[in-house]
Amino acid sequence: MFTIKSYVFPETLEEADELLQRDARNSAILGGCCWLKLGRRISRAIDLSRLGLDQIEVKDGFLELGASVTLHQLETHPAVTSRFDGILGECVSHIVGVPFRNCATVGGSVFSRFGFSDLTCALLALDASVVLYRGGEQPLAEFMASPIAFDDILLKVRVRDDGRRAAYQSVRRSTTDFPTLAAAVSCLGGQWTVSVGARPARAVRCETAAACLNEGKGAAAAGQAAADELTYGTDLRAGADYRKKLAAVLVRRAAEQCMEENKG
Repeated sequence: MFTIKSYVFPETLEEADELLQRDARNSAILGGCCWLKLGRRISRAIDLSRLGLDQIEVKDGFLELGASVTLHQLETHPAVTSRFDGILGECVSHIVGVPFRNCATVGGSVFSRFGFSDLTCALLALDASVVLYRGGEQPLAEFMASPIAFDDILLKVRVRDDGRRAAYQSVRRSTTDFPTLAAAVSCLGGQWTVSVGARPARAVRCETAAACLNEGKGAAAAGQAAADELTYGTDLRAGADYRKKLAAVLVRRAAEQCMEENKG
């Protein structure tokens, strides 16, 4: 369990930020609380549920996902399922179960930069950006590479509504387990983007794999490039060597799937 000394519902983003700045290190912005560290002592829990951040919108040429949007919303909302070959709904569909996905949020998954996150891997392949209250908008790839800033609030994730094709692949020991490894690709106008997650470190883009696809070298070459470029680690789910072999296979499969979608 975790303990909370003070639980507050700010009515505006300005109020939420002001409360956070009083003691950012010992405060917590609450998402769905699914990944909140057990045993933690929180001086002030800041609940954003009254701030309207649970909306999915298509505007100004972007698909916008509010920080409080649940993972199950990604599976069911027409604006999400009808875009990018349904990759965002597909990537979260194996996470624990529907009751859990009705609680877990986009903001909680993205802000924490979990290595096991299916969602960040897929969003990287879609060239998404994040919008922070203090930090403004920045590319997700840049955000993922930065340390966690406890004094800022993630407001939403933005994905350009550009009609790109996309595909996601993962391997798990069981259906609802964390991924042993994950890979995602997208293609827009012949330009490819490739990402690999659950290495088990944070998801990252793989530029050499994307270059292989951009140069027409094929899906197998892209998979091998992903295996060779990135580093892979060992944990209870798999060893580094096994993950490296998985990367070659999953990137190849995702690229081949995306190629078939492009033909269609």
